[in-house]
Amino acid sequence: MITSAAVVGSGELLTATTLGAQVGFLLLWLVLVSTFVKVWVQIELGRWTISTGRVAGSGYNDVPPRIAKRGWMAWLVLLMFVQFMTSQAGVISAAAFAFSSLLPIGPDPYSLVSIGAWVAILVVIAVVIHYVNRYTLVEGLSTVLVVAVTGFAILVVFLLQGTEWAWSVGDLAGGMRFQIAVGAFGVALSMFGLTGVGAGEVTAYTYWCVEKGYAAWTGPKDDTQEWVDRARGWIGVMKLDAWVSWAVYTLSTAAFYILGAAVLHPQGLMPEGSDVMTTIASIFDSAVGRWGAVVFLIGAGTALFKTIIANVPSLGRQVGNTLAVFGAFDWEDQKVRDRWMRWIMIVLPILWGLFGTIVRSPLPLVILAGILNSIFLIGVAISTLYLSRTQTDPRVRDGLPFNAMVVISAIAITLVGVIGLYSTIADLLG
Repeated sequence: MITSAAVVGSGELLTATTLGAQVGFLLLWLVLVSTFVKVWVQIELGRWTISTGRVAGSGYNDVPPRIAKRGWMAWLVLLMFVQFMTSQAGVISAAAFAFSSLLPIGPDPYSLVSIGAWVAILVVIAVVIHYVNRYTLVEGLSTVLVVAVTGFAILVVFLLQGTEWAWSVGDLAGGMRFQIAVGAFGVALSMFGLTGVGAGEVTAYTYWCVEKGYAAWTGPKDDTQEWVDRARGWIGVMKLDAWVSWAVYTLSTAAFYILGAAVLHPQGLMPEGSDVMTTIASIFDSAVGRWGAVVFLIGAGTALFKTIIANVPSLGRQVGNTLAVFGAFDWEDQKVRDRWMRWIMIVLPILWGLFGTIVRSPLPLVILAGILNSIFLIGVAISTLYLSRTQTDPRVRDGLPFNAMVVISAIAITLVGVIGLYSTIADLLG
């Protein structure tokens, strides 16, 4: 549910809704493909963690070729600190916009004062929650909020049937024809990068597999059948985690996409700039009345803030582990690691809040983060295949059909990342 909490937020509320508003039902199929494809890589990397007892950041350093005594993927993760900053600044900024729309601090809800104040409030809450170091609090909050946000979005999808924005089975069928609209490629690419498990969530999941005990209870690898049985048992638990999470965030993503396609697209409305949250809120206003828009803004702000709550420990571990790979401290020293993690989880939300306040336009930040995330996914896909083939115990691997899906997923992820890089460079040059 921590993984779902990190996923159900920026991609669904902003990118999926925006894509639906831009192209209608045309790319509904991409919602299913983008979430389904990446879960196979998540599972395979989780299998590697349970087999070896290691986390992704350390494993990435083993992937050749090496550059200046570090694996190339370790350097890519270091570069992705920029992506972490961009995406989370966009999320915390969007959450502040939602709350400021309801309770502005000052006369103008979208002034620097009001947005900055709300960002500061959210940052303080995030820092306090993580400073007290209560994992069960984060886990409990994430679970409740994921269920609430997903349930509310699905409910409003069906409430649309009693309005002028009702959708039909034909609309859904038209969205499953594997087409792509001219001019929607950038948002589509971003949605692929952000919806479902992205590179950050796939990487972070290995830390949860270690810290929830799956790898510890499996124990160090040995030649006994007992170890194989334990490993396969905990891999089975990990798979259940991954597929339940997949079902939750796929339903949520599809719901927000349908809302954008059914309500915003016919009106020619696009979530942009400081109006992004109020434009999306108009969906709920149209469906159920003003109270629906108010409930949405409360839910949206909470859901986006939930993403921050989940990503502070997730991205914090990736940042800390990568710094350790580059020699900042010994990752295996528990006391030193805890001390570093405590400071990292204080500093990260403060930096995200400052950046989000300065930029004050959440959607471009989130879209840029999605494109960068697609590039990061290339490295994650390649690294997963390498680590699986060279370090995962052959006795705990699955058969040919599963391995084929992992390879297909890695190829699809790599192709999207390459296309995204080409598209970005072309836009910059053109």
